[in-house]
Amino acid sequence: MHKVFKGLTEAQVEESRKKYGSNVIKEAEPESFWKQFLEGFKDPMIRILCVIAAIMLVMFFMGQSEWYEPVGTVIAILLVNFVSAKTGVANDNAYRKLKESQKKDTAKVIRDGSLKVIEVDDLVVGDVVLLQSGDKILADGVLADGVLSVDNSALNGEAEECPKSAAEEGFHIPENITGDTFVDAHSLFRGATVLDGEGYMIVQQVGEATMMGKMAKDMEDKEPDSPLQVKLRKLAGQISVFGYVGAIVIALAYFVHFVILAGGFGAYFATGWLSILADVMNAVSIAITIIVCAVPEGLPLVIALVLMQNTGKLLKVNVLVRKSIGIETAGSLNILFSDKTGTITKGQLEVVEFFTGDGKVMDAASVPAIQGNLELSIGKNTSALFDDRHTVVGGNLTDQALLKFLGEEKFNSLREKDDCEVGEHQEFNSANKFSQAYLPAKGRTFYKGAPERLLAKAKTYLNDQGQEVPIDQAVLNAKIDELANRAMRVLAFGYSKAPMVRDEINDDVVLIGLVGIRDDVRPEAKEAIVEVQKAGIQVVMITGDRKETAVAIAKEAGLYRGEDDLVLTSAELSEMSDDEVKKCISKIRVISRALPTDKSRMVRLCQEMNLVVGMTGDGVNDSPALKRADVGFAMGSGTDVAKEAGKLVILDDNFNSIKNAIWYGRTLYINILKFCKMQLVINLAAVFVSAICPFLGIEDPLKVTHLLWINLCMDSLASLMFAGEPALKRYMRDKPRRRDESIISKPMIIQIIIMSVWLTIISIVWFKVPFFATCFDNSAQFYTGFFCMFVFSFMVNAFNVRSDGLNVFEHIRENKTFVRVWLIIMAVQIILVSLGGVVGDIFSCERFGFKGWLAVLGMALTMYPVDLIRKLLSPKPKRD
Repeated sequence: MHKVFKGLTEAQVEESRKKYGSNVIKEAEPESFWKQFLEGFKDPMIRILCVIAAIMLVMFFMGQSEWYEPVGTVIAILLVNFVSAKTGVANDNAYRKLKESQKKDTAKVIRDGSLKVIEVDDLVVGDVVLLQSGDKILADGVLADGVLSVDNSALNGEAEECPKSAAEEGFHIPENITGDTFVDAHSLFRGATVLDGEGYMIVQQVGEATMMGKMAKDMEDKEPDSPLQVKLRKLAGQISVFGYVGAIVIALAYFVHFVILAGGFGAYFATGWLSILADVMNAVSIAITIIVCAVPEGLPLVIALVLMQNTGKLLKVNVLVRKSIGIETAGSLNILFSDKTGTITKGQLEVVEFFTGDGKVMDAASVPAIQGNLELSIGKNTSALFDDRHTVVGGNLTDQALLKFLGEEKFNSLREKDDCEVGEHQEFNSANKFSQAYLPAKGRTFYKGAPERLLAKAKTYLNDQGQEVPIDQAVLNAKIDELANRAMRVLAFGYSKAPMVRDEINDDVVLIGLVGIRDDVRPEAKEAIVEVQKAGIQVVMITGDRKETAVAIAKEAGLYRGEDDLVLTSAELSEMSDDEVKKCISKIRVISRALPTDKSRMVRLCQEMNLVVGMTGDGVNDSPALKRADVGFAMGSGTDVAKEAGKLVILDDNFNSIKNAIWYGRTLYINILKFCKMQLVINLAAVFVSAICPFLGIEDPLKVTHLLWINLCMDSLASLMFAGEPALKRYMRDKPRRRDESIISKPMIIQIIIMSVWLTIISIVWFKVPFFATCFDNSAQFYTGFFCMFVFSFMVNAFNVRSDGLNVFEHIRENKTFVRVWLIIMAVQIILVSLGGVVGDIFSCERFGFKGWLAVLGMALTMYPVDLIRKLLSPKPKRD
């Protein structure tokens, strides 16, 4: 009999709410468009563009530039922030739509002496909550009456039953929560689920005071900068130094050049202050041109576009992107800490093997005598059943796993048969370690329980012919030990032809067979783990399981191979200093009995070592580490707190989807690098040409409007070409990148310098070799031809950077956007120089004839063979 509870009165509820607060756990505010838009101005590249726009504006008011130059830069900035904000809001809306599709949980409480159903938010300290099989525990409290079996996997990550019994009056939840607190005899925590039994809980903590609430609050800390943000900040600094120092040096060089041309300082200053001021303005104008040339204005846009496009691609492979930057971060991982339950394993107990009394693994359905008796031993000896939604409910985790093994159709068939009525039944209890059911019509008692209990009485078993033969205990014990080493729980089934005797097993028991039960490894997780490891990413399983179970699972998942692989428990880890842990991090494969603090600590230590860290998880216990990691992979079936913490949500809980996120992340970064190589070649060449040509007597080879077109309009369009580059399998064989690694690697620098120097050389050749001037009718056409040659060279190089191999058309059919945009840019360039009129005046262009176009194409196409030679002479990247 249960105790009689009157519960709180309405007045007491209000008083409790005022004193202890409500049961609401605050969520992050929805991402607003304007907040995201303004966040964009924190990007280092955007800040450089803002400085350039300000300088251009000053130059405009000084009469040294046209109005459309600063306007064009401002438009580029606004466009980048708009795309980034739109993508961020869309991702946040998709996540909130997923949450809103789920109804709020309700609790059964006793108030004013009667049972009421209220929403989770309305619970207060002191409430008496009725808990029954299948209920979620919605606040922290103490079991005051009854007996329960609880699943704490959402809190500690482990799919295991935790028995709870009524506490004495005055018992309180411990202030310091440890891994053992979850499994103590009386404490109940928000996020757990009742597996079996019935009881009453007295609520002691609500809202942010609960264990779940504290974890949610712990996630409010500032997230670390993503590897891409670190790299962009570094690149922005390098470009700033290059641009500003280069501009000052070249401006001074020009000033000295003017002095030399005048015949010395005395002669120069004698020309008058108006002439000197004009020269100073000219030198400053050239310096500004250098800065404009040095900055890759299209880079922020290409990043925004690539992130936006890959968000859609990932959703198709069951990855919901909460924060776009998480895509690239996934591709940069050095180490991945993976939760076991529900990520590497299936997250639920199931029958993995059935074997007979001689240890032979087989399909029970292949032997009618075994199948018939096994069905009765399971179906008529359980507290679980199928509900109207075809879901197994009631009973404990073992009962549920066995019923799934039996199947709904067979279970219902047994219920409908008259000769399968149960005459007498005794449920499983921890003292007997078995359950039994007597079926009068069959004249048999069926047993289900611990192997040692049944084998103590059984002398025979059913073999693969359905015959009763003697048991070889040594062979059978060896098989049981083998399964125990594989972290399986073994359960035995038998029958007796005698009536049931309570608390006893009859002496004539025939062993039907045995099963191995555990939370098994996902088959697809094994394959995905191998691929992730081949990508050079260290995978560490971090679990609340005991060490032996964790090692067994790790072996089957391909994580632990012995030898130098290291397995640590939480206790062992806590005894080690940070420096000691860092020294052995590369060898760690498993951390068992892990606490949330262990996960957060490992993330911190790895980040201090400049490693890019990923964390997967689905429970409340995973949330702080999910938040602190560079990228958190939250499982779609996990808790809301976990999803709130992660940058990516794996909708199908599949490790293979994590692999896909890493793959797409690497593709995204490589596509950004392709764009960088293309744009920095043209930018560097523009700097060289603008700086060198005037000293060679070539005045204004590229007008500011030409540079604006190349750096803003054309580069922005070109960014679209690389947003759709396909994900290639070989990217998963590349080595991971360090957090502080520069975007511009040594091979990239060589490629950029070689191609920009070549473009500078053919630019000088264009002006200094008389042949090219003969292809045009006048000087205006000749300069227009150079403008076209410079742009066409840029477009030829776009194919060069697509591939490290010799085939620049590799996988071109998988990126049709590249071809379309390439043709559009070429067509616009031709139209631009052919229109004349106002457009011609703005861009200082004049149409020219067929002979000039041949000269333009001939010089531009030299970009291909030069890069081909570079590729042939360059060492090939190493891949496993």
